[in-house]
Amino acid sequence: MVNNFPIFRKSAEFLGAICGGLLIILPAVPQAVAQQSTPRVNPCPSIFYEEPHNSRVVVPQGCPPNALTQRLAAQGLLPVPATPSPDQARLGVGGEEPPVPSQPGVIQPRTVPPVQGEVAPVSPEPGATVPVEPRQAPSARIALTNSRVNIRLVNDTATNVTYQVIGDTAPRSLPGKSGVTLQGVTVPVSVTFQREDGGQLTVTPQASSEPGSLEVTFNEATDATQGRSAMRIEQNGSVFFN
Repeated sequence: MVNNFPIFRKSAEFLGAICGGLLIILPAVPQAVAQQSTPRVNPCPSIFYEEPHNSRVVVPQGCPPNALTQRLAAQGLLPVPATPSPDQARLGVGGEEPPVPSQPGVIQPRTVPPVQGEVAPVSPEPGATVPVEPRQAPSARIALTNSRVNIRLVNDTATNVTYQVIGDTAPRSLPGKSGVTLQGVTVPVSVTFQREDGGQLTVTPQASSEPGSLEVTFNEATDATQGRSAMRIEQNGSVFFN
């Protein structure tokens, strides 16, 4: 009987070497695949621009501002949003990648939809004239004395009117068919007023013969579009109603 033990031993050693190599190589394959398939983390996900996050969450620095970020920045509670970094600009809102060029060396422009609640700007055609909304004309003008004004409020309605000098007085009630004089009010100043029964008011201003004095008469409005609820006196004596 031929002794086959040496041949069997060599075959076993050969198979052991192959299996050992596989054990070394195989764990590295999933790791390489995992590294290649790991996505880039988007710093400006689109959820920031969807409700309720659009009005409740402040976006990170460098991301396009959402509604809440814009409102807080306008109030001076946040720094002005910074310009997005090149990497954030490349990812864009929601992590969208730029489109594949239709021709070699030519990149198609990418359109970013406006943030919810905003209107996308429309560029005027070359040579077109952009209309400018005219400023509201003042309802009255008065001559001021040392940047102060005396305001006479006359309630000609049958119900109480609540009025307030913003930054100066608390809300006060003016009974129907009565009047009150606010003396030495510093301008510019805003005065709010409303009927306590929820109705509308028409307002009639009249400059007094006395310098630095203004009389304002409240009447009941039958048309809601005629209703007014605030008065603004500018430093130049111009009087506006809203």
